[in-house]
Amino acid sequence: MNTQRHRSTLLAVTGTALALSLTACQSDTDSTSTSAPTTSATVASFPATAGKGAGTSGGTGTTGSAGSTGSKGSADPAGASADTTGPTGEQAAASTPVCTARDVRVTAATQDGPPYTHIVLTARNTTRHSCRLTGFPHVQFLESHKQDVPSVAKSKPAAPVVLTAGAPAYALVKLSDGGVDEDNEPVSAFSVVLEGDSTVIAVTAPGSDGIAVDPAKALTGYWTPELRNGADDF
Repeated sequence: MNTQRHRSTLLAVTGTALALSLTACQSDTDSTSTSAPTTSATVASFPATAGKGAGTSGGTGTTGSAGSTGSKGSADPAGASADTTGPTGEQAAASTPVCTARDVRVTAATQDGPPYTHIVLTARNTTRHSCRLTGFPHVQFLESHKQDVPSVAKSKPAAPVVLTAGAPAYALVKLSDGGVDEDNEPVSAFSVVLEGDSTVIAVTAPGSDGIAVDPAKALTGYWTPELRNGADDF
């Protein structure tokens, strides 16, 4: 009876020890299997972190590239300034003040030889700044004829006439047809008015005896920046 109980106790102790041993082994196995994936995960985490870091760095680079939009923004003002600071052609002419009687000196000279059927008016800028000479000279030869001499449209220049300091402009004026039977009248001086200014400019007629004018035949050309011989014949 005692032997059987002792055997049972021994078996129980042995079973307990075996169970503890198995439990320890299982625990070792579990911890080994657990630590191995953990180590593996840790090793794998380095490339992942590096990749993330590269991605972040790349993202920053992309943001930097996007920042070049700012450069585009800075290009817009440059374009705007180019539009406002570099006007040319008609824009530049429009910003130039109109010539007045104070800005120019108007003189007259005969063209070709006798009979003198045309004269050339010269308007020279006497100031230190540019001015714009518009249209044609409003000429009146005789006190008995208070109408301006008609203008000739074909003589109008293609571009606005801008006179820099000291620069001249020209206008061809027809006096008559040169016939002996015309109703010519002698003129020693006449008046010129510039467009945009009501001041009357007194111009001395060329020649010691003045000029002979037929009011019915008189015509005037537009102001031009050069004397175009033959181009404005009328």
